[in-house]
Amino acid sequence: MKLLHAADLHIDSPLRGLSSYEGAPAQELRTASRRALENLVALAISEKVTAVLLAGDIYDGDWPDFQTGLFFTRQMSQLRDADIAVYMVSGNHDAESQMTMRLRLPENVRMLDFRAPETIRDEIQGLAVHGQGFAERDITANLCLSYPDPCRDLFNVGLLHTALTGREGHALYAPCTMSDLQAKNYDYWALGHVHTREVVSQDPWIVFPGNLQGRSVRETGPKGCTVITVENLRVRSVTHHDLDVARWHHLHVDVSTATDADSALDLVRTQLMSMPGGRLRAARVSLTGNSAAHLQLWRDQPRLVNEIRSLANDLGGLWVEKVRIETRTSNAPDEGATGLLTELRRTAEALRADDDVLRRLITDTPLYSSLPGDARGQDGIRPQDPQWLSRIGNDAIDLLEAMLTEGRTR
Repeated sequence: MKLLHAADLHIDSPLRGLSSYEGAPAQELRTASRRALENLVALAISEKVTAVLLAGDIYDGDWPDFQTGLFFTRQMSQLRDADIAVYMVSGNHDAESQMTMRLRLPENVRMLDFRAPETIRDEIQGLAVHGQGFAERDITANLCLSYPDPCRDLFNVGLLHTALTGREGHALYAPCTMSDLQAKNYDYWALGHVHTREVVSQDPWIVFPGNLQGRSVRETGPKGCTVITVENLRVRSVTHHDLDVARWHHLHVDVSTATDADSALDLVRTQLMSMPGGRLRAARVSLTGNSAAHLQLWRDQPRLVNEIRSLANDLGGLWVEKVRIETRTSNAPDEGATGLLTELRRTAEALRADDDVLRRLITDTPLYSSLPGDARGQDGIRPQDPQWLSRIGNDAIDLLEAMLTEGRTR
């Protein structure tokens, strides 16, 4: 018996931070979640798996229209035609309370109940799947405590959307401990919710497969699913398979040796050219290090960003989401050159040292309250995030210095 375990498909979720510029593969990026699911279906058929296990967040939320549901049912029908069963639970994004539109699923797909734990047995294949979906988005109860006892003489799988005891960047939904899961005496726990692949335990196997397709620079590296081979009701192998069609990278380019913007660009080009190919690449580029080019990089930032995007266009199959200048000057500041610069630095440093003052400076403005929601999200303006406040404080000081020294350094 072979099982395919996947989670967090987030079908039709937009890739965050997507901006279009000349040559950007915008359409390919927008449809990445669909292409990744098509890859999953193709893999399940080629591997002749017995069943597909989907551990929640199949959808990113309520459908904007029925096209999302039609796409999913079409993919499930292909699995039906290959005699592959599908077992799935809802998660926080596609909880029962979140979804207003639905389509009848093909008969090979079984959605486990959201009101109480349910067990589905397949005596012919020797499989029992236990699980419970989310009735509401914010589930804080330990769902697994109520999961039923394992079925004798069957391979027992627990299907659960959970953060366990907590994972960075993920809300603590359906919390439980590894001991809670082990106490159920199941053979395999198919988890979802955490977007980074993690083998939590091998006795029994407790696995987060990660999400199917990275959606932002916070989700770098290979993404895909896990295939489990079972012999005599025991796990024989657990293997990750890459399924993503667009892969996120965060390139940190050390430009300490650069003397000007052009030499910094040469260093960026070298690192872009070294990126592995084989699929569409989405990248954030951060320039780092103490560099003599620091002030020039800040003054020429618009040209620098578009020069890097032009390099990406030349290389093909590469999209640069954002360019960040995180360098520092390599020279001691000339404090005597201008008293204004010294005073502005002192004021900026004081603001940066007090998170509350800096936060109020940002939020207590009509402009902030009028920003759209996505501009204040995970990849936008985040005044409640101390790391974001620290970076914006550093950026403000660097920008002031670049502007005030522009005339005397050219």
